[in-house]
Amino acid sequence: MIVRLELAPGEVLNESELMQDLDLGRTPIREALQRLRRDQLVTILPRRGAFVTSLDIEDLPVLFNSRAVIEPHLAELAALKGTDEHWADLEAVLAGTTNPAVASDNEAMVEADNRCHEIVWDAAGNRFLTATADMLYAQSNRLWHLYISEITDMGSALNEHRQILDALRRGDATLAASLTEDHIRTFESEIRHAMEQRMRSRLEA
Repeated sequence: MIVRLELAPGEVLNESELMQDLDLGRTPIREALQRLRRDQLVTILPRRGAFVTSLDIEDLPVLFNSRAVIEPHLAELAALKGTDEHWADLEAVLAGTTNPAVASDNEAMVEADNRCHEIVWDAAGNRFLTATADMLYAQSNRLWHLYISEITDMGSALNEHRQILDALRRGDATLAASLTEDHIRTFESEIRHAMEQRMRSRLEA
């Protein structure tokens, strides 16, 4: 709900409402909020409650620089440790995106992008780095949803995964890492462009 902006940045999180909406008891809701706090998706302030963490433009360099360090290294590990089963799963995800119904559905395409990353992380076999990469990806995913009207071409992102898959299959760790960093930097560039466009539109309004 946070990633899809059903719960907006800065929104107050009411435990009773979450219990009702998610049909869960108070204990699992509180445990979930603590986990989301660790993942920096929720901010908890004493005597004030829980809030959805805001998305600040000042955080972008840290977010994408962190991804650009961690995920290429995971790609290197995946190229060395991944199995044919991993690459078959990755190929199947990418094949599914050629379906016209999927290709025209931005949500389905971004979910495919997410799944591609998850398969590579699993192939890398480092659960500590994977946990961090997953947290950073969730933050990036929120940005994608925030600027969905300006970023609509997920096809190119999936094509980048096809190039990464080819490098992974050949065991070319250096190329897999380089292509993964390019993939992340391209998304960063698109987000920055979308932010500038929206800011310009507000100034002109």
